[in-house]
Amino acid sequence: MTNQLEAALLVFVLFTAGIYLCLSRRFLRILFGFLILSNAANVVLIAISGDPTGRGSGTVDADGGALNRIDPLPQALILTAIVIGFAVASYLTVLLYRLYTDRGAASMDTLYADEAPGGAVAKAKEDRL
Repeated sequence: MTNQLEAALLVFVLFTAGIYLCLSRRFLRILFGFLILSNAANVVLIAISGDPTGRGSGTVDADGGALNRIDPLPQALILTAIVIGFAVASYLTVLLYRLYTDRGAASMDTLYADEAPGGAVAKAKEDRL
């Protein structure tokens, strides 16, 4: 019972921290919030898979018995979630890098300002002209 309570508390803390960071106005905090949210989803999948103590592997024996076996589906879902989370985090990292280099924006305030400060690429183009 305490393991379930600890897992629920961990999921609550991770989701709360992830949502708080995602609602921030700074892009780096949004990225870290997304990473924490994806890890919280993985912890939820681990928690719902149950306690593996005393269970056999997920394969079927020669006699065909599949009683008291570990369900491999949550493990497959976690692996898929890790790959998808990494791909989306990579895309978000490149997107935020391009926003910073093109617009010079590291937060929502500077992105939607009337006069954008311009990024490193924009300043390099101005210097060449």
